[in-house]
Amino acid sequence: MPVEWAASGPELLVTIDRHSGAGLRSQLEDQMRDAVRSGRLAGGERLPSSRELARALGLSRGLVQDCYAQLQAEGYLTSRPGSATRVAAGAVVRPGAPSPASRPARPRHAVADFRHGVPDLRLAPREDWAWAVREVCRTAPNSAFDYGDPIGEPRLREVLAAYLRRVRAVAATADQVVVCTGMAQALGLVLRVLAGDGVDTLAFEDPGAGVSTTEQAVAAGMAAVPVPVDADGLDVAALDRTPARAVLVTPAHQWPTGVVLAGHRRQELIAWARRRDGVIVEDDYDAEFRYDRDPVGSLQGLAPDRVVSLGTVSKSLAPALRLGWVIAPERLLGALAGGKRVADRGSPSLDQLALLTLIESGRYDRHLRRARAEYAARRETLLATLAAHAPALRVTGLAAGFHAVLHLPAGADEDELVRQAGRRGVGLYGMARMHRAAPPAAPRLVLGFGDTPKPAIEAGIAAIADLLQVG
Repeated sequence: MPVEWAASGPELLVTIDRHSGAGLRSQLEDQMRDAVRSGRLAGGERLPSSRELARALGLSRGLVQDCYAQLQAEGYLTSRPGSATRVAAGAVVRPGAPSPASRPARPRHAVADFRHGVPDLRLAPREDWAWAVREVCRTAPNSAFDYGDPIGEPRLREVLAAYLRRVRAVAATADQVVVCTGMAQALGLVLRVLAGDGVDTLAFEDPGAGVSTTEQAVAAGMAAVPVPVDADGLDVAALDRTPARAVLVTPAHQWPTGVVLAGHRRQELIAWARRRDGVIVEDDYDAEFRYDRDPVGSLQGLAPDRVVSLGTVSKSLAPALRLGWVIAPERLLGALAGGKRVADRGSPSLDQLALLTLIESGRYDRHLRRARAEYAARRETLLATLAAHAPALRVTGLAAGFHAVLHLPAGADEDELVRQAGRRGVGLYGMARMHRAAPPAAPRLVLGFGDTPKPAIEAGIAAIADLLQVG
């Protein structure tokens, strides 16, 4: 969107040295040429009017007009009657100028993309969020625009604690809640606090988010070790054979297998933490979205003295909002608050107040009900389409969240299947790459349907139906 200027034009940094001996016009022309050539002034960018630039530099308007006319003649600037002077779109940029760094673009899949870990971005409650922000700006006192409490707005922490007690059975008060800028910051803060407390090894689920977890652990000065996952969740006996005093788990809906940490494993894990003087870091992943299973409460509610629980609105609302929280035992709160204060002095206060407004108004729950119904419908579409095109293949992990695990025939080549599907415009993702220790015993695909509409699910599975046939 072009910038719309009201009574004044844009500013432009140009310096004029009246003691250099060089002409005033030549100084202005040279600096503007260099600004265009170097890319400091981008193609199409609006320049100040000749009157505004002359006033700012203490020059005559005629001199600035002559400069603009010369640069237009050379092809650096363009102007039309009644319109602002702008940098020419085809103006020369310095050869070899470095391009801005950016991550590689995600491949585009024309038919369907079964990527995982992302909610439907089309369901992001834009109108509700805009309403909440307007309400905050309309009603918040002036003090709300000052630096806020580094660990989060007090009223939001109260509402989050009450909400999580109600829907996740956590055992926490507002004093135990630290508001963070998303899950990555929450985990990073916790690991640094644990490392400062003498914990030197973090265990994590395998398969799981091993790469990112290891990076976070290394950044905190800790080693990271994988622990296998089976049908009941994390193998606590295997965990006990490691030197770890902290473990990161996703008990509500294990990423990526989709299993729920069984009741006996929960008790074994808590017993391990007490025996090892350890800490369980609970990523309450996908807890908001369950379909045909009984509710499973937060692990933190069973052992609030040994569990640090992490949550976020990245799945429930949108990743772009970058809001999350930590619920921690009292003994860790001082160090967490200090770490948060040093990191960024606190997450954006107005966004926190907007989330508070959404929750208190009931719009947050309403959005979750709407999203849950949509994901449930996509889940049924995926199951029905797989039953029609690949009835012999087993599907698991669908009791919650928005991804499923498709078990391929023994001996199937995950990587080759992914490549062939990609050539047909279908994005598939194998689980073998998510293992950090021994390779998996059987080939599996992780089929995300969070950001994949029902028509794309049907078309995508149909396009690869022959690749899924059991030989």
